[in-house]
Amino acid sequence: MISSTPLAADSPTGRRRRLSLPPIASLAAISGRLRLERDPLRIALFVLTVLTISRVHQHYPMLAAARPALLLVAASIGYACLNPSYLTRANVLRLWPIRLVITLVILACGSVVFGISLGGSASFILDSYVKTLAYAFLIAVSIRNVRDLYTFVWAYVVSCGILAYFSLFVFGIAQAGSHVARLHNLYTYDSNDLGVVMIVGLPLTLLLLTVDRGAKRWFLLSILVGIAATMARSGSRGGFLGFVAVGFAALILVKNVSAWRRLAVLAAAVTALAAGAPAGYWKQMRTILEPKEDYNYTDIDGRKAVTQRGIAYMAQYPVFGLGIDNFARAECSISPKLASLRRNGPMRCTAPHNSYVQAGAELGVPGLLVWVSLVLVGIFAPARLRRRLPSSWRNGTDSERFLYGATSFLAVAMIGFAVTSFFVSFAWMDPIYLLAAFLTGLYVAAEAQRDEGEHTGGWRPSPRVSAKFVAGWRTTASAFRAANSMGRSNRPT
Repeated sequence: MISSTPLAADSPTGRRRRLSLPPIASLAAISGRLRLERDPLRIALFVLTVLTISRVHQHYPMLAAARPALLLVAASIGYACLNPSYLTRANVLRLWPIRLVITLVILACGSVVFGISLGGSASFILDSYVKTLAYAFLIAVSIRNVRDLYTFVWAYVVSCGILAYFSLFVFGIAQAGSHVARLHNLYTYDSNDLGVVMIVGLPLTLLLLTVDRGAKRWFLLSILVGIAATMARSGSRGGFLGFVAVGFAALILVKNVSAWRRLAVLAAAVTALAAGAPAGYWKQMRTILEPKEDYNYTDIDGRKAVTQRGIAYMAQYPVFGLGIDNFARAECSISPKLASLRRNGPMRCTAPHNSYVQAGAELGVPGLLVWVSLVLVGIFAPARLRRRLPSSWRNGTDSERFLYGATSFLAVAMIGFAVTSFFVSFAWMDPIYLLAAFLTGLYVAAEAQRDEGEHTGGWRPSPRVSAKFVAGWRTTASAFRAANSMGRSNRPT
């Protein structure tokens, strides 16, 4: 029988002595319990995530005036520079999610020079986009292991819980220009944007439910119910389609949760959606089946007309596009609708209302291809990673099950984003870049968990899990791996 603890060579007395292992790694491997990391960098980034996603500080004017998100970014960067050991040693710049984000940044900078308004694009990059990128990159390089990834997923889910609370008990609903009474006067997101943020949080909540127990599980279930009820109160048809897509994707893609549990949880979410639906909600959702009778099909500023003009802008500026964040400016300066509007009524500088159109029109064809590739990588790369993981992780420790489940639920989250972002202007907003950071962290955490299992002798790598875990992977050699190899050569069989 093979011992689960690496042994050193026989001592002169004939007794075998055990190789010493780091106590933290040993305890983690034995228990497999997940906990939130509480070092200063992780705490700062946890709070930063809550502020960035929930925007709760906007409810408190004095707190908002202090610009806490900016202060936390500066503090996180400063602390990371002074304590680089708190960052991952993996070369995240060689992983595809980060490479695609960097490519988008390069294209965005090119669009500043060749777009229709240098000042408009440059101001957007400096005032907004660079903050989104810095935040996502900080998250990516701060995920060293499964506990770090678990901590940041919790931060996003807590943010959704805060948004759900405000949507249910603070924000009001009103009927304005639609069949449904829906959330209005939101100072964080509008009702359609809220649907995107919450639909990404739904699979992440389900992921945590697979490993957490006791009070945490009940807290997560309350957030799940709150998310579903908020989706109903938003009155968003795009959000409803995203909800349906996430439900089907979870039933098909998730492998580490039994079918009846998946059905039970989704049934609870559907029940909460139905219970939270305001007056006229289902009538509003039925209009999805009758698109030609909706104003979006006939109005000059409806989605159909805006999409057609966006495609025309992309054809007119195919390489660099209009310039990042210049779509609304184009609508009021070079749009073909100007001639008729000057004669018949006021002019609106319309947003693209479609993230795919936004990416293509503002960054050209290359920008559209790269942005869509980032979405597709977020859907298909986790499934490819899952095939490389040991099958024992499916029913292993909490850490192993969390990583195995993340390969499914992160893909489901990206599917939810891919559907809902079709109806909002979210190409340069936080969710897709944060999901890219989570996927990057998933690769790093899976490799760290694999190494930890080797060091403690808990399992031997499957032949499918090569030393080169993913293309372009680079890790630091460990002294304990050499000790483990020496111990293996002397194990009794």
